[in-house]
Amino acid sequence: ATADPVSVFPEGWERGTWCNDHDKLHERLDIIEEKVIKTVEHLESEVKSLLNIISETTSNIPIAPGTPLIDFFDGKY
Repeated sequence: ATADPVSVFPEGWERGTWCNDHDKLHERLDIIEEKVIKTVEHLESEVKSLLNIISETTSNIPIAPGTPLIDFFDGKY
């Protein structure tokens, strides 16, 4: 005889404890994803700010005539 799934799993297939655990896991992952996105946005802002400071600082440095210019980023940025 075939076992009835409801009798084998008294809570039923739809809302077993594994499903609650699965929902909780997704909630935690959503929270982590939101924190990662906010952290990345903050770091992007900080990097842009630092690059602006570097750009302003280097543009104010007097360069002696004949001094070769060096591109530290090799034209990548």
